[in-house]
Amino acid sequence: MSTKPFIAARVEEFLDRRLEALFRALGWREQVIGYAGYGSSEFVRVLARVVLVPQWSRSQLGRATKEFVKRRGWRSFITAPCVRASVTFTLGERRVTVLSDRGGYLDHRITPHDFEPGWHSITAQTAQSRPSECPVLIVGDDTTFGLVSDIDDTILTTWLPRPMIAAWNSFVRDESNRQSIPGMARFYQRFLDTHPGAVMVYLSTGAWNTFHFLTRFIDEHHYPRGPLLLTDWGPTNTGWFRSGMEHKRTNLLRLAADFPRVRWLLVGDDGQHDPEIYAEFTRSHPTHVAAVAIRQLSPTEQVLAHGTNMPLDEPDESTKTDDTWVEAPDGRGLAAQLRPLLDERP
Repeated sequence: MSTKPFIAARVEEFLDRRLEALFRALGWREQVIGYAGYGSSEFVRVLARVVLVPQWSRSQLGRATKEFVKRRGWRSFITAPCVRASVTFTLGERRVTVLSDRGGYLDHRITPHDFEPGWHSITAQTAQSRPSECPVLIVGDDTTFGLVSDIDDTILTTWLPRPMIAAWNSFVRDESNRQSIPGMARFYQRFLDTHPGAVMVYLSTGAWNTFHFLTRFIDEHHYPRGPLLLTDWGPTNTGWFRSGMEHKRTNLLRLAADFPRVRWLLVGDDGQHDPEIYAEFTRSHPTHVAAVAIRQLSPTEQVLAHGTNMPLDEPDESTKTDDTWVEAPDGRGLAAQLRPLLDERP
């Protein structure tokens, strides 16, 4: 069996290298985009991407232009990745140099470190770029509760299943027009207030290009701050497109391994595959699941998602118990059913 990447991945890398050479010839320079990562007392998972930007974007006019157009989603998808770029991470006196992948992305595990629990910054820089900060959340060894949340149709409305509206929402519409799901922010805040030190993680099949929009949305609608685990749309080493389901499955398993003492409240919606994925994880890792909360889409949303008003991927009834599985159309309904867990003190 061939060990070469799938042909689409090779074509994508070929084109990206040609575009990178063209933009470098035009005077574009490297820039590191830092994403929010996480860690424990033993390791730090640092997430970032290296792209090319025109020199004018660093000027006062360029910054003003960015501010004017940043709330239009299309701009986030216009990028020129740096293929296999060398990046140096700095943690205090320690430096670690790694290479980005063919899309310019970095997902690197650094160990050991001297960070205390809480938020910290790791500096990332290439030979040509300015320093960029990569925030990381260090989870305390005594943390035993956490919350994993989907994003699309769980904390914000996107109408993603309908392609034309999804494209309009993602590329044209102003960010301020996105709506938060009623009661979800308060639900999350209450859960974290009840369990001080609990870790908050957002796990979504959304593209990394939307990272800055999502962090602004989370802040503006008073959702708890937390690392975002997104994905890179496009070809993989084995196929034409990345599997959103596998992305979520893989990261849930990684969270279970990274934080073996944490029991998670898993929150998603019944518009796509969250019930199926969470049910599988509950069966395979029962000691890592405190409860599952599923936001029920409206009949209209279900029709847009599936062409029917019945949700797909319904989990086995044996997985859904009064104690660990709740469903409601909004955060208030979910919180009411999870009151024993929300009121439970560690």
